[in-house]
Amino acid sequence: MTETTNDLNKLSEMVSAFDRLKQELSKAIIGQDAVIEQLVIAMLARGHALLVGVPGLAKTLLIKSLAEVLDLSFSRIQFTPDLMPSDITGTDIIEEDHSTGKREFRFVKGPVFANIVLADEINRTPPKTQAALLEAMQEHRVTAGVQSYVLEEPFFVLATQNPIEQEGTYPLPEAQLDRFMFNLKVNYPSRDEERNIVSQTTSGASVTLKKVLDRKAIMEYQDLIRRVPVAANVIDYAVDLVGRTRPDNEGALDYIQKWVGWGAGPRASQYLVLGAKTRAAIRGNPTPSIDDVKAIALPVLRHRVLSNFNAEADGITVDEIIQKLL
Repeated sequence: MTETTNDLNKLSEMVSAFDRLKQELSKAIIGQDAVIEQLVIAMLARGHALLVGVPGLAKTLLIKSLAEVLDLSFSRIQFTPDLMPSDITGTDIIEEDHSTGKREFRFVKGPVFANIVLADEINRTPPKTQAALLEAMQEHRVTAGVQSYVLEEPFFVLATQNPIEQEGTYPLPEAQLDRFMFNLKVNYPSRDEERNIVSQTTSGASVTLKKVLDRKAIMEYQDLIRRVPVAANVIDYAVDLVGRTRPDNEGALDYIQKWVGWGAGPRASQYLVLGAKTRAAIRGNPTPSIDDVKAIALPVLRHRVLSNFNAEADGITVDEIIQKLL
């Protein structure tokens, strides 16, 4: 009973902290409320996020500002065709001890050793380098030679992609895409938002962001999310929704068989439930509803459901298939 009371108090704290976080970020970021909420959901659920949007939509500024208000270490990796795996994870260098004259290897940590890692334009580097993030994202550790190094928690990878220029890019393999909890579409601002952006960024005013949370509080909230109870019907809905995306499942709908090549795997069901729990928690609800699952279905499923040639020929997007399924 005491533990339940403590969790409810902590839940109330989380709601207040999320409100303060949104208020603080609004000083630097105008609009993008849905993206901000989904980034926080991914972080508290211990997931990673892929942001897709044209240049100039403040994706990098948003991520940098988020790290600042959360008082977390931040590093940015600009992905280019000549980037090597060691440029991400780190490398061994030979160092000489001047007192003894003895030489030995010392590991110099790469930019992946940060709480929030921005992988900017991740599809501009070859698969070999993209794969350097795989172990870090999944296992929260890095292996160099025979030695493994554990990454400091919390650890959160945010990658960006430009959907326009595809020439000279390397599409992320499905195995790596599946490591991302969310695929977030960053859209153009409204006219009023754009007007405010122009007004704010062309003046001489500077923005100072205050710290809202620290590492300890974030990790406590991450643990709290895991303890949020979920009703059986909500889990059933998430599992059934993911199962319905698979064209080879018994009883698959006609349009799924026609338009979908491959459906989502079990990780989608896990992230739907985790995301629903987190969305409910930051709104002050002690347990998620089916509406919470529906609200995050698009960013969880859009990179896990692969449409086929028939869908392309009919002009049907993956988002439209998921919306029809919902």
